[in-house]
Amino acid sequence: MLLSLPLRPLALALALLALLLPARASAQVPAPELAGGTAWINTGKPLTLKDLKGKVVVLDFWTLCCINCMHIMEELTALEEKYPNELVVIGVHTPKFENEKGTEVVRKAVLRYELKHPVVNDAEKKIWTAYNANWWPTIAVIDPDGNLLGGAAGEPRVDFKALDKTIAGLIAKHKKAGTLNSTPLRFDTAQFRDAPDTPLYFPGKVVADEKGKRLLIADSTHHRVVVTDLDGKKIAIAGTGTPGKTDGAFDKAQFDDPQGMAVDGDTVYVADRKNNCLRQLDLKAKTVRTIPGTAKTFTLQGTPRAMQCTPWDVWLDGSRLFVAMAGSHQIWVMDTKTKKFGPFAGDQDENLQDGPRATAKFAQPSGLTSDGKTLFVADAEVSAVRTVPLDGQGAVGTLVGRGLFVFGDRDGPGRVDDQARRMTTEALLQHPLAVAFHAGELYVADAYNSKIKVIDLASGGVSTVLGGPVKKGEDPVFNEPAGLSVLGNTLYVADTNAHRIRVVDLKTKAVKTLELKDVPPVVPSKADKKN
Repeated sequence: MLLSLPLRPLALALALLALLLPARASAQVPAPELAGGTAWINTGKPLTLKDLKGKVVVLDFWTLCCINCMHIMEELTALEEKYPNELVVIGVHTPKFENEKGTEVVRKAVLRYELKHPVVNDAEKKIWTAYNANWWPTIAVIDPDGNLLGGAAGEPRVDFKALDKTIAGLIAKHKKAGTLNSTPLRFDTAQFRDAPDTPLYFPGKVVADEKGKRLLIADSTHHRVVVTDLDGKKIAIAGTGTPGKTDGAFDKAQFDDPQGMAVDGDTVYVADRKNNCLRQLDLKAKTVRTIPGTAKTFTLQGTPRAMQCTPWDVWLDGSRLFVAMAGSHQIWVMDTKTKKFGPFAGDQDENLQDGPRATAKFAQPSGLTSDGKTLFVADAEVSAVRTVPLDGQGAVGTLVGRGLFVFGDRDGPGRVDDQARRMTTEALLQHPLAVAFHAGELYVADAYNSKIKVIDLASGGVSTVLGGPVKKGEDPVFNEPAGLSVLGNTLYVADTNAHRIRVVDLKTKAVKTLELKDVPPVVPSKADKKN
């Protein structure tokens, strides 16, 4: 949950602490028009409130980096499926990071998150301002007459049971009054949802297994794990290619947006993001199983909406499996022998704060690596790289990064004590998603800068290795890389938005794309192809 500063007074009928039930006639307030977006996605033309007359409309203000926004999307999808004829969800993408303003970047996110409803790129925050939104995510409800009823802001406060009740009540009321439009609206979504004819689709992570001489690739939006040799020849594929949560043989098993992986012989631990659990692959038996208890343990209770911890990456240290919990902003640890879980660092508050493990603060940790003594964390939402002593005795620290709204693209020294120098020379990252330790250096997937950077752990200096801005019409070196793994002098990069694995020679800096052999793309089902 992110707060956009500075705060503005809330106006209109938007209530931020609880979702309002249908408003009384005397409280009717016309909803602001959906004007000011720079582009629309998943629809052939910009939509107006007139186009949506007679429908229950839910506006979802989101930004593509935000884990809480991702959680909300899953709930909204369920409501869209429940009320396919009466409900229209409109995604309003309002950026936090500079990189999130471009329409192509938003379109990629729409594909990656498999959104089927219209999305407007509110790059200049005009719709955001008109609705007086301050938080990601924010939900607003518009009735079939075009009146703004209310909303909720921040994931824990969005009560989807109340929202479901509100929608059902509006449908019943306006059906009786004859003001409900039950004719399905068809949006021009097929061109945006068709997957490219490539073996991988938004691969999130990659792991080079030295002992097994193989690569493990989280083919995330294909919802599967691909295993190849180091030259890219297929060894096995775990997962059917359709989202779900099914254990069993590789060709029957299902994942939902798998991300980080860790290898222990022929056992592979997988962070199954949308399923909010850990899965375990047996590469010999070619089977998948859910590690008992994770789905229940990884859900935080005590709020109107139970929040998911959302495992995004894993790192194995002996019999301890560390888990980057992007949803609860923590680092957890599991004993692989006893399967006992528990928080290791972080107090669940989303921010950047060093200090004792129990009170330290993280913000959507998404990547892990280690030198054997320290766990290094790509702390995405604070554009930082953090340190956590593995022995549990020392304090959490920060190598680079300052906070939720301090980001950019600048090489230089890491943390600087002098404030004047800090503002002009201190290194800046923009939403890093992965880290990999090698020979006294820490490689960083600086995702939103589309660069690989390196931190010299002796000096603390940060420098660019390869990459740069993604320019229209050009094939960039990287396009939002999200996964890293080093084997010898070779760096493997999950080049997420380019649907490929890049191979970097760390000595010569030569870059090539891994040619995958016998790895077929996933063919969408007929149901997936329907508008």
